[in-house]
Amino acid sequence: MTSVTQSEIESTVQTALLRHGAGKFSAAEVARAVARAEATGNRICGLYYLESYCLQLRSGRVRGNVRPVVSKPRPAAIYVDAKMGFSQPAFAQGLAPALDAAREYGLASLAIGHAHTCTSLGYFTEQIAQAGLIGIGFTNASPIVAPPGGKARVIGTNPIAFSVPDGEGGLAMQFDQSTTTVALGKITMAKAAGERIPKGWALDVHGQPTEDPEAALGGTLVSMGGYKGWGFGLMAELLAAGMTGGVLSHDVKPLKASEGPPHDLGQYYLLIDPSASDDFSNRVIMLSSLVGADEGGRLPGQNREIADPVTVDPTAWVQALNLAAQDI
Repeated sequence: MTSVTQSEIESTVQTALLRHGAGKFSAAEVARAVARAEATGNRICGLYYLESYCLQLRSGRVRGNVRPVVSKPRPAAIYVDAKMGFSQPAFAQGLAPALDAAREYGLASLAIGHAHTCTSLGYFTEQIAQAGLIGIGFTNASPIVAPPGGKARVIGTNPIAFSVPDGEGGLAMQFDQSTTTVALGKITMAKAAGERIPKGWALDVHGQPTEDPEAALGGTLVSMGGYKGWGFGLMAELLAAGMTGGVLSHDVKPLKASEGPPHDLGQYYLLIDPSASDDFSNRVIMLSSLVGADEGGRLPGQNREIADPVTVDPTAWVQALNLAAQDI
């Protein structure tokens, strides 16, 4: 493994994106997200995605120089049209007015429409929590999940993220998880490494459980908890597509494909001001104590470490350096 600083990751990714056609603001926001993903050990959403970003910038599948347009269709509803560009700069443009609306009304929504994949959904809800509000996020993706008992791909892994502030600019709790048993990236990484996958993650094209990642990629992923996870996936689908103007997962081509139509995905966030309740902070403390009463028990995301320097995959880092040095 290779050790590099967050700053090195951020500057290298930013240079690579700029060289492949991204504007300065978009490149900076995406690079910050990639560096943060690597620093938290979330390699699936880090350097792993950089090559596809660069290739899609070159092909026009993602528009790197567009300016997101922010509007306010209702007093507590903020909408950002990403214009088929990256989701990170679109979120950055919409966050401040959404925070203002939530503080005024106690609850607000932030809808990002016509966007590229956001990769790590928790990266965004964490920013809401760092501003002192509760953040809940939903998004959809390319289709890889069939209804329980079925074989036809209908929805994506459709993550849900939930971040709770600790009142001091940090996190009391956070989870960011797909509504499938495992994220799609873990299957693609297993295939690249020549490894088998655990039974229960995926089904082959015939609807049978498989431990072969290639068969899984040709089949479907399994919803977490069967019908229960399927329901959460559908909830994320309707909010991410229905409340943003983005497309259904069924109409999204593979996210990392270098060419094809824009992702046109949506991300939908709810921002809740916990100060609307006098009891919220105490309940967080009480719950944390109850969970921590067992040795090793903790709330999700609690005591998370942010690495700097960061241990990165050497192959991914060499690729990033090459992309940053490449003139198009």
